[in-house]
Amino acid sequence: MKYFKSAVLLLAALFVLSAFNKDKRITIFMVGDSTMANKDISGGKVERGWGMMLCNYFSDDVVVDNHAKNGRSSKSFIDEGRWDKVLEKITPGDYVFIQFGHNDEKDAPARHTEPGTTFDANLRKYVIETREKGGIPVLFNAVARRKFYREGDDSVDDESLRDTKYADEKINSDTLIDTHGLYLLSPLNVAKELNVSFVDANKITRELEQSMGPIESRKLHMWFRPGEEPSVPEGRQDNTHYNIYGANLVASLLVDEIARQVPALKKYVRHYDSSVASNGMGLYFSPQEAVDKAPLHKKTTILINEGTWKKPSVPKGKKIKFVRRKGARWE
Repeated sequence: MKYFKSAVLLLAALFVLSAFNKDKRITIFMVGDSTMANKDISGGKVERGWGMMLCNYFSDDVVVDNHAKNGRSSKSFIDEGRWDKVLEKITPGDYVFIQFGHNDEKDAPARHTEPGTTFDANLRKYVIETREKGGIPVLFNAVARRKFYREGDDSVDDESLRDTKYADEKINSDTLIDTHGLYLLSPLNVAKELNVSFVDANKITRELEQSMGPIESRKLHMWFRPGEEPSVPEGRQDNTHYNIYGANLVASLLVDEIARQVPALKKYVRHYDSSVASNGMGLYFSPQEAVDKAPLHKKTTILINEGTWKKPSVPKGKKIKFVRRKGARWE
């Protein structure tokens, strides 16, 4: 009888443990700069980081916890204690996506690192400490800047671009000009050295910018003529930061490369035609807006993120399929 009770208790414990493991969701922590970061959406602001939109491309099994911050380099993210806060949260099996470079290039002592030495050392720190917590690091290099001009300053401060007003643009090249140089190689070199998955985000975004060309590629960025976008009435000319459309498109391209480089995540990747979220992490803020923008006579799948939503009216001729997250419901 004693052995029977012990066996029952053991089976019960295994059942609870099995249920816990089954219910545990994978967390992807993101550390990086403004091109990846979540943004302020107050007042209808339309700037987005690609990491802000990434949640729409994974199933409910994955949680994206984005800690990327405007203006941070691999150095300042550590010095300000931001990395320690992420490190405290990592549990075995979680992922950490690491993407720096834009601000490591800057001359400011609080941010500057050198490729091949201090930049590489910081990347190693992220990788090693992630692994010590049982996490899985993934290194990314910097996304491309939009530059079709062969002369000028390659190290424009990304943050200052938020105050740059629209003006006539100098274009004298049909080919996108690289502005990152050796900073693109450090993540790749550290990935090879430490046997870490590497996502060539620069190659993917460079090819995207190049395929759209000097004029059309403006549509990816915070590039608006005066009066064109209500949240920046005086206009803006920003070749680094993405708008809603650009961030969403970049996230959709990068998630496919993530699936190739990190095969364990492939089964969780999803693609939808549109997405709705109240926090700015979707293409639209309401299901009705998503329906209104959907094309006629074409099957359209709309992801509805968590929240209580008014069920939209679907006009005749629109073929809409709604996919609701856990926690998303109709009123």
